[in-house]
This record gives sequence, C-alpha cells and structure tokens, in this order.
Amino acid sequence: MLSYGSVIAQFTRQTDPDDSDFTESCTSIVVGKKASSDGSVMTAHTCDSNYRTWLEMVSRKRYEKGSFEPIYWGMLHNEEPWDYRNVVVKGEIPAISETFAYLNTAYPCLNEKQLAIGETTIVGRPELVNEKGLFLIEELQRVALQRCSTARDAVLLIGKLAENYGYADSGECLTIADKNEVWQLEIFGSGPGKPSAIWVAQRIPDDHVGVSANIPRIAKVDFNDNNNFLYSKDIKERVKNLGLWDGKEEFVFWKINYGSKPFSIREFFIFSRLAPSLNLSYDMEELPFSIKPDALVSVRDIMALYRETYDGTEWDQTKDLWVEVTRRDREKGEYKEIVKPISNFMTNDMRALLNKLSPGITKRVRGVAVIQCSYSHIIQLRDWLPDEIGGVAYFSFDNPAQSPRFPIYSGILSLPESFNVCGQHRYREDAAIWSFRETNRVATINWDKTRKIVEPEILRLEDFIFETAPIIENRALELIKNGEVDQARKVLTNYTSDMSMLTMKRWEVLKGELWKFFMRSM
Repeated sequence: MLSYGSVIAQFTRQTDPDDSDFTESCTSIVVGKKASSDGSVMTAHTCDSNYRTWLEMVSRKRYEKGSFEPIYWGMLHNEEPWDYRNVVVKGEIPAISETFAYLNTAYPCLNEKQLAIGETTIVGRPELVNEKGLFLIEELQRVALQRCSTARDAVLLIGKLAENYGYADSGECLTIADKNEVWQLEIFGSGPGKPSAIWVAQRIPDDHVGVSANIPRIAKVDFNDNNNFLYSKDIKERVKNLGLWDGKEEFVFWKINYGSKPFSIREFFIFSRLAPSLNLSYDMEELPFSIKPDALVSVRDIMALYRETYDGTEWDQTKDLWVEVTRRDREKGEYKEIVKPISNFMTNDMRALLNKLSPGITKRVRGVAVIQCSYSHIIQLRDWLPDEIGGVAYFSFDNPAQSPRFPIYSGILSLPESFNVCGQHRYREDAAIWSFRETNRVATINWDKTRKIVEPEILRLEDFIFETAPIIENRALELIKNGEVDQARKVLTNYTSDMSMLTMKRWEVLKGELWKFFMRSM
C-alpha cells in the first residue's frame, strides 16, 4: 500500500496527458531593478500543468496570542476556495498577531507589501524526499507572503520553517522578489531521519536577468558572502553525511542535486535572446547563473518571451512540417502558398503519428508557452509608488501564447466572482478560465492561420492596458496622497475587474469570429 505522503505527492503533482515530461512544468524569469527599463523588479511564473485555476485576494487575518495556524496539503486541485473535500490539515505552526493580505493562486504569488514569488519544480534526487515533513512548497509561499515584506526575510523564513518543521516536497525553486532585489531559492528535502531541509538562495545581481526552468541553477556557493548567498544552517555536514559531497571539491549546489548539466533549451533561449553578445552555446557544460542583458528589459519584453514557442528557429518543432499547396482565388487566380497545418502545440499522439509516417520529422522541444498551462503571471514591483499601486501581476489564464493579460494590483480588495471557480475538473461557464480556453482551443485547430487573428488582439489589449493604467494609477496615487487609501484601493479594484472582464468578453466574442473564419476557409 502506498503511504499517505506518496498518495498526496502523486495527487499534488498529477500531470496533463500532453505533458509527458511533468518535470518540465513551469518557467520563471526574473529581472533586477538595474536591468529593467523603468527601474522595477520583476519575477514571473507559468503554472504548466493541471493545477487549480481559482484565485482570490485573501484579506489580513488577526490571531489571538497563543493561537496556531493550520498547514494544509491538497490545495492545488480543489474546485473552489471553500472546497475542502480533498484537503487535509497536515499540522500547525504558531500564528502571528496579524498577517498581510495576498493574492492566493495555486502557488501564492503577491502580497500587499510588494513581495512576490515565482515557482518552478526542479525535482532533485528522490532519496532526499522526506514524507514526514510538514510543508509542501505552496504552503511555504503562502506563509512567507502573509508574514514578510522583503525578499531576504522571506528566504530566511522559508528556510527556517522548512528546517524546523520539515520539507516534504520534491525539489523546488522559488524566485522571490521585492521592490529592491530578487533572490533565487532552491530547496530539497533532507533525506532519511528527522525531517528538515537542504537549501541555498542566491541573489540575482541588480543589473542581471535570471531564469529558472525546472533544473537546479545555483552553482558554486560562497559561504563567506552573506550579501549574495543564504543557506541552511548545517548544509555542509548534511550533504557530506548523505554522501553527496566529499568535503574536498568545491561546493557546487546543482551537482549535489542533479545529474546532468544545469540548463535546457528555455534557459539557453531566453539568455541568448536577451544577451546575444555573450555568444552562448547550447553545447556549453554550464550557463551563467544570470546574465546582464544587452539592452534594458521592459515588462512587455518579458510578456513576449512568455509567448515563445521558438517559431522560425532551429528549435521549432514544425520547421520540417510544411507543404506548398496550390490555391485558386477569384481575384488572385492560381497561386502557391506555404502552409503549416501542425503547430508547436501538437499533442504527443500527433507527434508519435508524424514520426511514424516520417521518422525523425519532429521531436519534442519544450517551449516557454505550452498548451497545458493553467495560468501565468508576470509581476512588476515599483519602489517609487505606494505598495497598493506599485505591485502588479499581469495575469493570464490558459496558454500564455494565446491569452491576453490583465493587471491585478497588490492593493485590490477583491476579484470577479468567476475567479472563484477552477476550470480544470469540468467545463464550467462560470469559471473565468473557460472564457479563454475555449477560444484558444478553437484557435489551435489551425494556429498557423488563426494566430494572425489572435496575436494582434493580444497586442491591442496590451496597448490599451499600458495606455490606461497610468491614468488609473495616477488617480489612485492622488487619493493616497490625500489620505483616501480605501478609495484608492476601490479604484484599483474596479480597474482590475474592468480589464479582466474586458479581456474575457473579447475572447468570448473572438471564439465566434474564429468559427466564422473556419467556415469561410473550408
């Protein structure tokens, strides 16, 4: 019989049928304040598997002295915030007097103090998993957002909780940012015995960009540099006792927890796109931990990277899947056209069929954007604005290459009612994600042609948001200056609601336009 911990681990890590390599299931890009075009700090996250899509703003909570706070397992797959049918209380920790409000996504991501967290699963050695630990990664994120206002404090709290109460998850990377700096925390279980944790955090230089894409990235640890490295208190002794380090070679963290080179196509592609002057090679044994981009990076640059499927590059899965056909048109007459009826969002079954018909015609290459994405966010943190305005998550449901984004501010009071419903269990018209997913699946039928309809709409809505957001932000800023903080939060709440509803309604209408296109083009 499987242990309870094994059942929960499988339950919380279930995968999509079209995601054969479930370890490749998230991407986080981070940007230091001197690497960004406007002086903001950024972190991001794609939740790339069958995780819950409901989200909510959780208000501050107050606790009586001596109270305890429950720690949950199973919150990644329930259908609504109040659905606790498959959720268990694993244990509890002492509560604090008052917590911060935060944005509760499957992997909680932003609080009212402009503290933000991205996440990617990096797996690691199975023998390090200790099922007796109290914490899974999403609960560590939640507690940190409720209790911390800076990235460094969040790293230290997560490390302390994981060491004291035990970490029960597989290897994870958290990209933890505040309005001044960003850290990359990589954490693993402690192996057999009393549950604890093995972890290292490295600060991303202010003028650098970093990427975590399901592989440990931290290399040599400088134990004498507490400005840029933080780590578990007994890390050297523990990994030496586990036989993972001989105590003589230099301490390279990724080698302790991973067997092959510490990067794949996503890290290489993003770094190469942002810093072509580095002349990076995919044949390198190791990439830099982070890179200084050739040009300052804007939030819209990061949005574009999250739409990437490597079309037109050597990594394009469809580069050999094209055919020239003869068309006839009343106005053009007879003409030739190159068509690519198969997209980079093809299923594993389609890939298998194509390779059966023509061996080696296509291979699986993991894009940044994938069809099995539950949701994604790009979070911008701005120290020149009040916290209510400065933190903003540009959020999208479903495939980030096909869905528009809308802003969720750190100071908002609530989200639309349809955001309280997960769309993973069944088709539900009251679940926000289906406003996008249904349209995106229609578009995927012939993405080579429908992208010419969908992509301009994504960019048009982006333009609209970036034109109107400064107006709303300035209005909220004036209210805060006048002491009307609650009114400012209402303004931001209404704007987030309006923009989310605008994108939802536009995508619902777009579905009909796509069906009309198919009717005309058949």
